[in-house]
Formats: sequence, structure tokens, C-alpha cells
Amino acid sequence: MHKPVLTQEVLNIFDPQPGDNYIDCTFGFGGHAQEILEATKPKGKLLGIEWDEKVFKEDQKQFKSNKQLILVNDNYANLKKIIDKNKFGKADGILLDVGISSWDIEESEKGFSFRKEEKLDMRFNTKNDITAKGIINNWNQEDLEKIFKYFGEEGFARQIARRIIQERDIKPINTTNDLVEVIAKSVPGFYRRNPNFPAKIFQALRIAVNGELDNLTKVLSQAVEALNKGGHLIVISFHSLEDRIVKNYFKELKANNTAKVLTKKPLTATLEEIKNNPRSKPAKLRAIQKL
Repeated sequence: MHKPVLTQEVLNIFDPQPGDNYIDCTFGFGGHAQEILEATKPKGKLLGIEWDEKVFKEDQKQFKSNKQLILVNDNYANLKKIIDKNKFGKADGILLDVGISSWDIEESEKGFSFRKEEKLDMRFNTKNDITAKGIINNWNQEDLEKIFKYFGEEGFARQIARRIIQERDIKPINTTNDLVEVIAKSVPGFYRRNPNFPAKIFQALRIAVNGELDNLTKVLSQAVEALNKGGHLIVISFHSLEDRIVKNYFKELKANNTAKVLTKKPLTATLEEIKNNPRSKPAKLRAIQKL
């Protein structure tokens, strides 16, 4: 099961009280939400948004008896519509934990990890028409290079994109192993010295498939609008592209006197948390309070 990151830091900032209302835009398996629900008993409400259909069905089973919780299977980029449809009203706190979960990597069988032989899918929600396989086998070299360079910050983007075009003309690239083999052929010497080399390409594909940076940009202003005065917005990100978007947006809010920035520098996991959950190491938490 996925371990939520920076849980104590989230609770310290939110300071949830009985009767408070919260929105968890990235519900997952409810790790953060369970703590918030407990603290806001008996009349507090929590709106949980989960995009993955399979995870959402598990959540429905696990939390079916919890009357405080409203669960929705949707993309958090549609936050305003979700709030209006469920007549939720203003929130005292909103959480966005935009990292990929351990379950996605280990259990989803969608090809998120370059270490496992799986189909190249990478969709959080199967209603999405774009798959990693579709991108790899159909996009032109220039577009492949762009996503590898921008979304993956990959220095060998051009060589990898060129090799993909060459290899897919011979046979389709259908699985994670197929893609790793192509990446390895692109820069063989570097790959031998750096076994984690494919990680950036897999990250880039995941972001492109799911429109992750666009979704994050879209939700931020909606989240601020949905907060009560004095309410808190917390965003936990896991790579520099996401963190930059959040940091710059929070700067704008501060300049406009819309919000107080609570994290001059992002909060990160303690050594103890990293020891217990190594995937918490890259997590960065930024928070604001609405004025």
C-alpha cells in the first residue's frame, strides 16, 4: 500500500479541527485523508478526488461506511465543477499530492516503471485516449525530443528520439523492456554507467500522457478560489517542473496580497521518514494561507 509522505507536516499546517471541511485533490488510498477525517469528527466533511478508476473502486469499498467523506472519480483539473456538482462549498484546507504512488509503480501494471516488463500505457485514467505506446510509435522526432527535453530534462533527448524513430520502423515498441532497449542503444556507454538512465524518459512520457503540468496549472487558481479566508493550500511535488509551477504561482499570490506564503523554502522529509519510506526523499511541500 502507498505510504503518504510528509503527513505530520500536512497536519501541522492544516491543524484540522472538529467540523472543518477539506478537499483532498489526490485522494489515492486515503493516507492523508484518514488523518484529516479523524481530526474533523463528527461533523467535518472531506471531498476526495481520485482520477484512477481502479483506485477509486477500492476507496469506495474501504470508506463506504464513512459519512464524512464524499468520493469523486474525476481529474482535479475540474475542481470547480466537482465542488459545484457536490454542493461542497468553501474549504478550510485543500491538499494536492501530485507525485506518482507506490501502487502505480508496483501494482497498476501500466508501465510506469522501467524496471518491470509491462505494456506501455501510463494512463492514470483509461478514458484518456493518449497512451505511452501511442506517443512512442506515432509522434514525430521533433515532438518526442521536446517532451524528453522539457518534461524529462533529458540531455540526450535528440539521440533517444532519433533512435526511437529508427527502431519503430523495424518493429513497434510495445513494452517497457522494448523502450529500455532502445534507450540503451541510443547512448550505450552512458547507459552502462548509469542504470537509472531511462527514468527521465519514463517520467516525460507519464507527464505527456496525463497532461500533468497542465492539470496542475489549471487547478491552482481554482483551489485558491475554493478556500475560505484563512484557509490553507498545500502542494506536495516530486520533481523540479511541478515545484517551479507551484513556487511561481505562490509568488504571484503574495505579490497580489491574495495569500501569505508559509514556506519560504519547501519542507522536505526528515531522515527518519526517508529511512522508512525512501520514495519520500524528493518530496517538496509548499503552502499558503489565503488572505
